[in-house]
Amino acid sequence: MKKIVIFGATGYIGAYLTDCLYNELSNSDYEIIAVGRRKTDHFDKYPLRYIRLDVRNADDFDKLPFDGVFAAVNLTGLLPAYFSGFDPFAYIDTNISGSIRIMEYARKCGADRVLYTQTWAEQAGYWGKTQVLSPGLPRKLIYSGDHAFYSVTKAMVADSMRFYKEEYGVKDFVFRLPNVYMYAPQKSYFVDGIEKPIGYRRMIDKAANGEDIELWGDPDAFKDILYVKDLCQMMKKALTADIDGGTYNAGTGVRTTLREQIEGYIKVFSPCPEKVRIIERPEKDSFVSFVMDIQNARNELGYEPQYRFLDYLKDYKKEQELKRFDELWSQKQ
Repeated sequence: MKKIVIFGATGYIGAYLTDCLYNELSNSDYEIIAVGRRKTDHFDKYPLRYIRLDVRNADDFDKLPFDGVFAAVNLTGLLPAYFSGFDPFAYIDTNISGSIRIMEYARKCGADRVLYTQTWAEQAGYWGKTQVLSPGLPRKLIYSGDHAFYSVTKAMVADSMRFYKEEYGVKDFVFRLPNVYMYAPQKSYFVDGIEKPIGYRRMIDKAANGEDIELWGDPDAFKDILYVKDLCQMMKKALTADIDGGTYNAGTGVRTTLREQIEGYIKVFSPCPEKVRIIERPEKDSFVSFVMDIQNARNELGYEPQYRFLDYLKDYKKEQELKRFDELWSQKQ
């Protein structure tokens, strides 16, 4: 039986991915092992093995299995969105040292591959200059702002994975993520160290409360809206693909305008959609339009997005009602 070890299984993406792999991969062929910092019995309900581990602590890796490990999935990382201050050593300890320990673990136990979630900010230099972001574009970091040092640490991990592939044959699968949309109880994050409401969560709440919604800037500005379950599908396919790895833009390849987004929130969440007004505020700042080129994920992984914008909203609403992971996320690390 092939073991898949998911580091960061208690996080937002991690909880969804662990659930996806447990339910969609053959239990006779694969064993899913969840790894995280939280003390929790959440995974007993599946049931699957959970190992409490801190990637900053080298000794903790002795708790892990070393036989039959097929893949390690690295979802760990300290993000500026959930970190109010700037401490470069905190980023280094988790994002770099922790990830290198995961790579060393994969090497020592003879794992076939490692999956890693990279930030799309490694292409930040293209934002506003090209609307289609290709996975083949060279890295172009911006070395200022609250995401800069975070992006530097993430880029080093991706480069380190290439070393482990060339030197030791550990296949590297890197997924470049824009914002990943999902239901989670958290409704705010940090921008430049200041806590602010998450925009789409605020608009969903306004629609659900029957309140008018302001449309800031250009109504035709667009984004590639990636739902967490499509990301999980892409990563699941990478675990079974008979290829040597690669870098993949996570997305849908579909442009969803700001107007379409707000109209969707009203349609899906408002109890009386006809009563909710969209108030245009063209004088306000807009966002940079982009769409992710996902062609190599289609060709090499067989990935095809399943959640168009309204599909994502309807499933989000179900997850919001079920609150399947709320007790996990509410537990202290």
